[in-house]
Formats: sequence, C-alpha cells, structure tokens
Amino acid sequence: MTTQQKLIDSARHLIQTRGYNGFSYADVAEEVQVRKASIHHHFPAKSDLAHAVIEQSRAVIVEQTRMLAGGAFDPDEQLRMYTGYWEKCIADASAPFCVAGMLASELPTLPSELANDVRAHFRDLSNWLEIVFTRGAQMGRFELQGSARQEAEVFMAMVYGAMLAARAYGDPQVFADIVANGLNRLAPSGKNKSGASRARR
Repeated sequence: MTTQQKLIDSARHLIQTRGYNGFSYADVAEEVQVRKASIHHHFPAKSDLAHAVIEQSRAVIVEQTRMLAGGAFDPDEQLRMYTGYWEKCIADASAPFCVAGMLASELPTLPSELANDVRAHFRDLSNWLEIVFTRGAQMGRFELQGSARQEAEVFMAMVYGAMLAARAYGDPQVFADIVANGLNRLAPSGKNKSGASRARR
C-alpha cells in the first residue's frame, strides 16, 4: 500500500470516529508513522485529504450505479448487501459511522468545496438507491409508498438515523433492528412480512 493510500485510510478512520474537526495532521502522522511534512507533500491542506477520502467513497457508488444500470440484479440482495456492510462495520467497530454522514453533521463548519463533495456523495447514493427501488417495484418485490426517488431518500435517512441511534445507545443491535424493520416495510402487502425485529424497551 502506498503512503498516500495509508494517509487516506487513516483520515477515513479518524473522520469516522472523531469527525473532521476532531483530528489534525499530527494524529495522521502518529497513526501512519510519517512526518507531518510528508502529509503536506501529498495533501497540502486537511480539506484536500478529506476530499480524497470522499472521492474514494463516491467512486465506489458511481461504479455500482453504472453496473446496475447495465444489467439484471436482485434488488433485495442489493439493499441487504448495503445494510449488511454497515451492520458488520458497526458491530466490529471497523467503520462505526459513514464518513459522509460524519462530515454532513459538520457541514456548516466545512470548507465550501468539501461541503460540496459531501452533498455530491449523498446525491450519488440517492441515485443508486433510486435505481434499486425502481427495479424492485417493477419486479413486484417492493411496494413503494411514494416515488422511487422519495423511497430512496427515506431509506437513506433510515440507514443514517439507525447509525446515529446505534451510536447514541452504544448498541450495534439497534442498527440491525431498525434496518430489519425498514426492509420488512418494503415487502408487498399480502406477502409474509417476516424478520421484524424485537421491540426495544
């Protein structure tokens, strides 16, 4: 792995755990075991480093969207892979919160170009989800309450809200419970809606 990628990975972890305003180049230098001057060589400003983190996340979503648009896919599997990834990351603390979600919570204090990167990430994710919901409705797998775009925004808000609730309670199972109910809600009426989670007390 290159030094540049190590710096990006370190910044991703620090943003996920502390937020953009909660880390400095000194923290990155300590994690990667390089001098701060080396970081400035690759990324002159902290916003440049955060931009690289977001761009990598966006590239994955854009590529997934391109692949979905070009062929057949299982919409249920797509949603479960997406939520399952975060369920695992939250449970093992490898990625306790989406980096874009953390940055969005700090949006008023971010440099304008970085704020635009964050907004673009959410647009990309919404576009991907809209394709999944459109296909799911066409196949009779999902029963939508609104347009595919509206459902995409609702689902995205549910996932990020579940991340926040899991962090607030200090309980990864909260995320799994909320997501299970959200996925169950999509099943067409008349079909067996199994997998509803236990009620929290």
